[in-house]
Amino acid sequence: MNNKNVQKIIDDAMIIENKKQTRRQYLGASRWGERCSRKLAYEYHGTISDKSFSGNTLRIFNVGHDGEERMAEYMRLAGFDIMTHKDDGKQIGFEAADGKLKGHIDGAIRGGPGIEGLSYPCLWENKMLGKKSFDDLSKKGLKDSKPIYYAQINIYMGYMELGQALFTAQNRDTCEIYAEVVDFDARNAQECSDRAIAVINSENPEEFPRISNDPQNFQCKFCDFHDTCHNIKEQDIITGLMPPYPLIFPKPKS
Repeated sequence: MNNKNVQKIIDDAMIIENKKQTRRQYLGASRWGERCSRKLAYEYHGTISDKSFSGNTLRIFNVGHDGEERMAEYMRLAGFDIMTHKDDGKQIGFEAADGKLKGHIDGAIRGGPGIEGLSYPCLWENKMLGKKSFDDLSKKGLKDSKPIYYAQINIYMGYMELGQALFTAQNRDTCEIYAEVVDFDARNAQECSDRAIAVINSENPEEFPRISNDPQNFQCKFCDFHDTCHNIKEQDIITGLMPPYPLIFPKPKS
């Protein structure tokens, strides 16, 4: 019989450990593709989220990190010359705007097997996905299925001066692999960079308009800052009052 007390003990420990983590003092490039600038500003300015991560969710995040290392090993075995860290063991990345903007890539591929449409060197980015998310990606492709990941890759290509990327994803349930060659989209990268600069130059998230003034809008409904952004108090919910260009990147430090 499954003893759920073990999972509860582990999940409680994960939650406690997560609360010890210090807030980032920069805006990570993996988030610049978020279309709602106000949400991005809430994140950057350290606004306390309306929601908290469960132990189970935190463990899913950890599986995602572990998946990058596994996929890199699979690719090396298959003949890809992939670099995931610098010689000193640190992540490969960039920073700009006095360290307020940073990004860390999963890796760069310096050579490998012949892949149709792909030239080396190129960026490499990997994700671990649940079945529903993986199936949607397989059906629609990266740009339409995962616009934030698409933006993340283009930002990395822009700052790392790479013209292409090999994006891989693994289905956590079946271990099936999805791979897509992505050409650099300069316009997408510039729009995201401009958004990020506006956010770090802001003093308050409310400087930016909501992406929708309807609290039940799909893009707002599941946002971590839903109640804060729409000025919804817990009592309101209880009493039922709530209605159902050319590239101009900041230069990375040398």
